[in-house]
Amino acid sequence: MKYYILAGEASGDLHGSNLIRELKLRDADAHIRCWGGDLMQAQGAQLVKHYRDLAFMGFVEVLLNIKTILSNIKFCKRDILQYQPDVLILIDYPGFNLRIAEFAKQNKLVVYYYISPQIWAWKQSRVYKIKECVNRMFVILPFEKEFYQKFNYEVDFVGHPLLDAIDNYQQDAKNQPKATAKIVALLPGSRKQEVRQSLPLMLSMCNKFPDVQFYIAAAPSLTEEFYSTFIGNNPVKIVYNETYSLLQRANAALVTSGTATLETALFEVPEVVCYKGSKISYWIARQLIKVKFISLVNLIMDRLVVKELIQAEFNESQLEKELHDLLYNEQRILVLKKDFLELKTKLGGSGASAKTAELMIKYLKRDAK
Repeated sequence: MKYYILAGEASGDLHGSNLIRELKLRDADAHIRCWGGDLMQAQGAQLVKHYRDLAFMGFVEVLLNIKTILSNIKFCKRDILQYQPDVLILIDYPGFNLRIAEFAKQNKLVVYYYISPQIWAWKQSRVYKIKECVNRMFVILPFEKEFYQKFNYEVDFVGHPLLDAIDNYQQDAKNQPKATAKIVALLPGSRKQEVRQSLPLMLSMCNKFPDVQFYIAAAPSLTEEFYSTFIGNNPVKIVYNETYSLLQRANAALVTSGTATLETALFEVPEVVCYKGSKISYWIARQLIKVKFISLVNLIMDRLVVKELIQAEFNESQLEKELHDLLYNEQRILVLKKDFLELKTKLGGSGASAKTAELMIKYLKRDAK
């Protein structure tokens, strides 16, 4: 079968690559064309566009780049029609993907959505477009199935693919040497806008904790020169394509909101979630967002587990206080580790990518009859 997969971010590239691997194990004749990144390409998919050319964050940033975004949408539509896939598989990235879903449905293409957009947080009205345009939805967060049921839309809960990715990594890294000094991982995001907003404050901790080694987990799409503009004389190291290796050794982490907050928790690393956006974007978001937390960890647990420092609270003194606790407050560390174990249980166990691939192929074969 012919698959066309659309992912617009680093996390989508990771999950897309694991899905591609499982699809190819079950479909020897799989031909896959994609928008994504290096990981999806490494699994044998033909890469049309890299996510680094697609990632625009925030209301203001989207408006400033609207011409590029519209041009990408136009090109994508043309490319899909030329390829004529048996199924279009969308991975998160709703602003772009929902437009493509509508177009695909108009052209009588089968549309599957893997990893639901976070419409439960804001723009819940998008559920009606999903019901209209998406043939099958595969969700990875336990509360999402119940959310969609409220709108009489049945979805498949497949578990979270990060559990597999991290379990596989940890099996291979069992004999990794232990660090001698305490390590703090800095995960400032995968987009330039995120890094500009968060990294300078994160780096201010380097001189506050001189006995700690700080590492920046760099996004593959951003250059070392870009990071160097923020580092100055701070004693910090940059690592590429080693985020899991870094989290395996880290004693604590400073993390921007997003998938990285969940990855960090699944490695059982105490963390502070940091977020600062442009004033206009943040003000608009505050009017629209309908959830209590910005971290996936807290949303899944439905309570405050990891500290969130947002906008004005994301400042040097608050960050220093929180990081000190994560490194030296043994009681808080123990409570966090216990909460992280509960989090893993809530996520539904291993095998998400395999389960998703099996269901997709089963539905495609059944519906083709």
